[in-house]
Amino acid sequence: MRMWGCVLVAALLAGCNGSAPSPEPTEPPAKASAAVTVEGPERRILAFGDSLFAGYRLNDGEGYPDRLQAALRARGINATVIDAGVSGDTSAAALQRVAFVLDSLAATPDLALVELGGNDLLRGISPDETRANLSRILVALRERDIPVLLMGMRAPPNLGEAYIAEFDGMYRDLAGRSGARLVPFFLEPIYDKPALLQLDHIHPTAGGVDALVDATVDDVAEALPKAD
Repeated sequence: MRMWGCVLVAALLAGCNGSAPSPEPTEPPAKASAAVTVEGPERRILAFGDSLFAGYRLNDGEGYPDRLQAALRARGINATVIDAGVSGDTSAAALQRVAFVLDSLAATPDLALVELGGNDLLRGISPDETRANLSRILVALRERDIPVLLMGMRAPPNLGEAYIAEFDGMYRDLAGRSGARLVPFFLEPIYDKPALLQLDHIHPTAGGVDALVDATVDDVAEALPKAD
């Protein structure tokens, strides 16, 4: 946790202004097994978040939505993951665009992944404001009968016990109140593993994305409503 606290603010700043150095080369993502047959109706998943979904400084096809889609299809799930990540997005900015994103889709998603809050930490936005914005995003999705898997974030220890308790507890409370499923800390598999992080120490490398997918693909598959 010490490294997480030291690098979070600088790393998030890099994610917003695009000034982070290029990541070191990584091994290409593993290919899905060709033996699995993809079948059933298309399952549309909206990945709504910030740079962690947008594939910051990664090649095409290496971002979380693309790799998650490949992992689900490797299980035979006919998944299409729609990348609606915007680097630098705060919860307030995401709230302003959620209706536009949903209105722009050709069909209502079967599931929405919501990953936001890190850039709020950078700007010193109060957890109360972040909570209110996230709550309104969850309401907007619930009003359209879209189930949600909420990807939690964690405040660094240098922000103080009171702030940490309020920020970290926000995600579990929002999930409980809205009926959303929860991944408590999206970056748990990689935050303390430098080999899986870009040089800014926060955004994943291609290998880091695969680690995130490996850790969350079960949560996503379980959150998908059963097909008709």
